[in-house]
Amino acid sequence: MNEILMAGLMFFGLALGAQGASLLGELAPDFTMADQDGKSHTLSEYQGQKVVVYFYPKDDTPGCTKEACSIRDDYSLFEKNGIKVFGVSYDDIKSHKAFAEKYDLPFTLLSDSDKSVAKAFGADGIFMPSRKTYLIDEAGIIRKIYENVTPTGHGPEILADFAAMATPTKD
Repeated sequence: MNEILMAGLMFFGLALGAQGASLLGELAPDFTMADQDGKSHTLSEYQGQKVVVYFYPKDDTPGCTKEACSIRDDYSLFEKNGIKVFGVSYDDIKSHKAFAEKYDLPFTLLSDSDKSVAKAFGADGIFMPSRKTYLIDEAGIIRKIYENVTPTGHGPEILADFAAMATPTKD
């Protein structure tokens, strides 16, 4: 019975987040949220820079830790390529601070405590956001959406996809 209930909740959660794919090619929804140090960040202030906005369910859980550490391990390459990284969950600032310190995360974790940003991106869920990642170009346009993120190896995957976007194609 528990398995049926869990499957139903997962399906319902996926249905709630289904609008994310419709944002592909669109201007990313703007937001202002506080980071792990209480500093506010507004997405539109990063226009002119490549940005990763990745939603994850919960601080300091196995999958979320693997995903964050995958990005952390290649963070020097994110910086070298001018890519700003925002990790977003419903957790509060205090939780983000502890998570960032415990795993030496060099990037920004944002608190979407009212769930409004996850909803705007189509990554919202009832109890936690869906694990989704959005690659945003310098003009603020969403160029890639990862609907089914594999936490391990996500950092190199993001870097490869940004590099592929920058490589001109031959006709």
